[in-house]
Amino acid sequence: MAVVVDDLHKSFGPLEVLKGVSLRACEGDVVAIIGGSGSGKSTMLRCINFLETPTSGKIIIGGEEVGMHADGRPASRKQLERLRQSLGMVFQSFNLWTHKTVIENLIEVPVHVLGVPKAEAIARAQKLLARVGLSEKADVYPAFMSGGQQQRAAIARALCMEPKAMLFDEPTSALDPEMVGEVLDVMVKLAEEGMTMVCVTHEMGFARTVADRLIFMDQGQIVEMGKPETLFTAPRHPGLRQFLNQIL
Repeated sequence: MAVVVDDLHKSFGPLEVLKGVSLRACEGDVVAIIGGSGSGKSTMLRCINFLETPTSGKIIIGGEEVGMHADGRPASRKQLERLRQSLGMVFQSFNLWTHKTVIENLIEVPVHVLGVPKAEAIARAQKLLARVGLSEKADVYPAFMSGGQQQRAAIARALCMEPKAMLFDEPTSALDPEMVGEVLDVMVKLAEEGMTMVCVTHEMGFARTVADRLIFMDQGQIVEMGKPETLFTAPRHPGLRQFLNQIL
């Protein structure tokens, strides 16, 4: 299993945002997570790599369980940082360093955190920029790029870590409609190449045609899960039926 979440709970003070959610993503799986605003989708994704500290539950990455104290805090910062390196994450906002060129954004962590020789990091970054269609933007600053180009650069930056799985948190939600397709095209290619992906998305076409498994969340719980075509054509849970009626 590439990613396993078991009975995950997360509370912010008295507010319980995740109420015991569990999911599994095997190597090469594309898991799409859908649901209304406030259903806990992004919180679950952020807990997987401890951008949010879980309240309780288990998280297993690449077969290795993240050690946690009783209150959910990671038991070993060293273990967590090592496991995090196997997870790439792409956010709603592009989170590129604005004072660095695209190529500098891509090599920053490999060189200064992982100790990859600079020439090797640059060569890898150039290949990844070609992969996402941005070869000509290597020396450009983010401010001079479209939103779609910035998000593709953010995907390339995540891939520079050579992750075993990619987490996407609504990567197209901040984009103008005409730029959504270019980012989805990159995600489709990654899926075709066998990248394990867990995607929070509101792009129903992507969820229906690319995902191996679809998860619907409502009020901090996974209330329906299965093959996308089944959930889209014959949803059992009334919340999912209502959600699909509103967006389709």
